[in-house]
Amino acid sequence: MPDGLSYRRTHSLLLLQKLLAPKPAASPFTLLLDSLEQTSRPLIREFIIRAKASKTVVVFLSFETFKQPLGVDTFIKGRGKDVQTIQKEISTCIPKDQSSLLIIDTLHPIISLSARSPSPPLPTLLTSLSSPTTSLLATYHTDIPLPPTPKEDPYSPSTPTLLHYLATTLITLHSLPHALAAHRAAARSLPAPAFGLQEAKEGILVGLGANGGSRGFAEASAGMEVPSGAADGIVLELEHRRKSGRGVGEMYFLPTPALKATATSTETTQGMSSKLPAPAKAILLDDHPLFSKPKVEVEGDPAKEAGTFNLSLTEQQRRDREGVVLPYFDAQKGGGEPGEGGRILYQMGVEDAGDWDSEEDEL
Repeated sequence: MPDGLSYRRTHSLLLLQKLLAPKPAASPFTLLLDSLEQTSRPLIREFIIRAKASKTVVVFLSFETFKQPLGVDTFIKGRGKDVQTIQKEISTCIPKDQSSLLIIDTLHPIISLSARSPSPPLPTLLTSLSSPTTSLLATYHTDIPLPPTPKEDPYSPSTPTLLHYLATTLITLHSLPHALAAHRAAARSLPAPAFGLQEAKEGILVGLGANGGSRGFAEASAGMEVPSGAADGIVLELEHRRKSGRGVGEMYFLPTPALKATATSTETTQGMSSKLPAPAKAILLDDHPLFSKPKVEVEGDPAKEAGTFNLSLTEQQRRDREGVVLPYFDAQKGGGEPGEGGRILYQMGVEDAGDWDSEEDEL
C-alpha cells in the first residue's frame, strides 16, 4: 500500500497533466497570474505544445505579442479593435466540432474595453469567448495597475477578485531563484526577501533572478550543490476548483528548456508542429533537488539510535533469558483432566515445610 507522500505525488502530478491538457471538461477557464519577476510565456508555450500533441486547434488573441508563437494555428491582433470585432474574429476561427484552445496574452485591454458603456461586463465578455468545446487560457499581470473606470461601484468586487472567482484554475508563476531564496529564509526562520517592486526602492523595477536569471540563481543557491538541469525551470503555484467547490492546491517545478527554432507568421502549421519539443515533465517542488529535505541515513541497529541508552541485550543475557522456565508453561501441558487447562502449579520449598495445623490452632 503506498504511503501518504507517494499518493500525494501521484495524485498531484496526474492533476497537473490533466489541467495542462487543453480540455474544456478539465478547466474551462484557466487564469495565469504573472509579474515582471516571472512571465507566463514559458507556461503558455507548454500549453501550446500539449495542445498540438492532442490535435487541438490553438487560437491566439494578441495585445502585446508581436510575432506568432510557435505552434499557433490562428493569430489574431486585438490592439485597437472593439469588443464586437474581436468576438466576430474569434467565432470564425474556432471550430464547433473540434476542441480548441483560446489564449489571451493579457487581460488588461479586455478589462478596459468591458468598462466602457457599450461593452458587456467582464463576466459576460469572458463567457462569450468560450464554448463547450473551447477552453480559455488568459494571463493577468499582477503588478500592472488598472486605470480607474467611470462605472466603478464601491460595493462591487474588484477586478482581481472577480477574476479569481470566475477562474476554475489559478496558476501563479514564481521565479525559481526567488522561490529558492524564500525557501532558504524560511529554513532559518527569517522573513522572505523582497524582489523588484516589492522592495519599494526608487529605480528598482526587476530584482535579481527575475525570469530565472543566472546571477540571482547563483546568489540564491550559494553553498549548494546544483545538479545539471535543476536551474532551468519555473515554479507553479496551482489552485484548482472542483465541481463540488473544494479547492486543491500544490506547488510544482516545470522544466523550461530553451527553444532552438523560432516561428514567423509565414511558416505553415505543419512545419511549426514538427519543430515543437516534447512536453516537459513536471515534478513536485518538494521533489526538486534544491528543495527536498536531506535524508538522514541511520547506520547499525535502529534501536540503538532511538535513545541515549542501550536497549539491546548481550549474548549472555539472551541465553539466560531463554533458559528461564516460567511456571505457566507447565500448566499449559496436556495430560490432565478435561477442563484443567490453566492450572497454577506450586511446589513447596524447604522454607515452606512445617506444621501448619499447629500454627492454626495457636491462632
